[in-house]
Amino acid sequence: MSKLRRQQGSNTNSSVEPKKLSEMKDKTGNLYESIAIIAKRSNQISIAVKEELHSKLEEFASHTDSLEEIHENKEQIEISRAYERMPNAALLATAEFFEDKIYHRKNDQDDLFS
Repeated sequence: MSKLRRQQGSNTNSSVEPKKLSEMKDKTGNLYESIAIIAKRSNQISIAVKEELHSKLEEFASHTDSLEEIHENKEQIEISRAYERMPNAALLATAEFFEDKIYHRKNDQDDLFS
C-alpha cells in the first residue's frame, strides 16, 4: 500500500460533513484564499493518486491485440476497488487544511497591485 493511501485514507471520513466557514476563514484571513488552497491541494492529491493507480494497473496491461488473451484479473479488480473506496481528493484536502498539514504562504506580488 502506498504512503499516500495510508496517510490519507486511514483517518478521513469518506462522507461530506459540514464545515464552519468562519473557521475556514480564520486560518488564512480570507475565505476565498482558504478555498483556493484546498482546491490546489485537492488537485495535487488527484494527480498523485491517478499516477499511482495507472502505474499499478500498467503491470496488468496486455500489449497484444488478441481478444482470447483478455480475461478478468482478480488482483486488478481489487486494486481498482480499493482506489474507488478512497475518500474524494477534496475531502482529503479539506481534512489536511483543518489539521494544519498544508503549508501555504502569501505571495508578495499581491501587494504590488494594491
